[in-house]
Amino acid sequence: MNVYGVRQFLEVTADDCFIKEELPTPTPGPRDVLVQIRAIAINPVDTKVRAMQHTWQDPVKILGWDASGVITAIGKDVLGFQIGDEVYYAGDISRPGCYAEFQCVDHRIIAHKPKSLSFAEAASLPLTALTAWEGLHDRMRVSSGKSLLIIGGAGGVGSIAIQLAKLAGLHVTATASRKESADWCRRLGADAVIDHSQNMVASVSFDYIANFVNTEAYWEKMGEWIAPQGAMLLIVEPRKELRLGDPLKAKCVSIHWEFMFARSRYQTSDMHRQGEILRDLAALVDAGKIQHTMHQPAGIVSTSSLAAAHGLIESGKALGKIVLTMASSE
Repeated sequence: MNVYGVRQFLEVTADDCFIKEELPTPTPGPRDVLVQIRAIAINPVDTKVRAMQHTWQDPVKILGWDASGVITAIGKDVLGFQIGDEVYYAGDISRPGCYAEFQCVDHRIIAHKPKSLSFAEAASLPLTALTAWEGLHDRMRVSSGKSLLIIGGAGGVGSIAIQLAKLAGLHVTATASRKESADWCRRLGADAVIDHSQNMVASVSFDYIANFVNTEAYWEKMGEWIAPQGAMLLIVEPRKELRLGDPLKAKCVSIHWEFMFARSRYQTSDMHRQGEILRDLAALVDAGKIQHTMHQPAGIVSTSSLAAAHGLIESGKALGKIVLTMASSE
């Protein structure tokens, strides 16, 4: 099979930032399915893992954790799936990624893709939807009628979090710095949008705050804006130490970390929960209650298209999700 990976970290402007290589098609383990990839989506975690490759990789390091495709083989212990099923998933960061023609993935963390979506549209959803769903429901356990501030509303996670929060009955305020980004947030259902490029001043406090952009940059402001007995959700590792005392202690604020790969990485007893979430999400999509977050298709998977997509992610100007399709799926 053809794969697209990195030998070591290089800037996206380098001709050999990504390498196309031919490797043996993997064989599924007892709980795995083998998926022929039809489409992939690019996420910030892809760029972060690429940046971690300081030593020469041979074979290449295969990135990518958002995909849709068709099952071509199944392991002996797989239940609920068969060859020919169309599926979507985010995968496991401790295993090879989806920048490849075929990928093995544990059947407990996949689901049948929404019938109403193309492969490209479906690939835009898994990682960000799992992050938002787990963060809002499994971690913070949000309640209807309360208020939520989403910092980074136009990004991949923010785009789906807005929709899930509205379905949960929350009043949603999102941050965005450009008109295009603000319009995107409103289209997805945000009740209000504020500009995070300015000195943001919130006139009200929020029961919940979800920071999907930069933990330390907004840490003090979050302490001001969070309501007493509120909850904060974080997904970005801080680059410096943060003060955990007042006003957070005085307000009895709870802090929740969300890392979508925790369940698969540590093989938790509730690992199957991710398959359940993706099944429920597919039902909501097919019912017209959730829309995909692919901003626009970005072409066919290649070394150049992957470099361009990583560059856009690194610029901080990506809107929604960047999706690429496999040439073999055309």
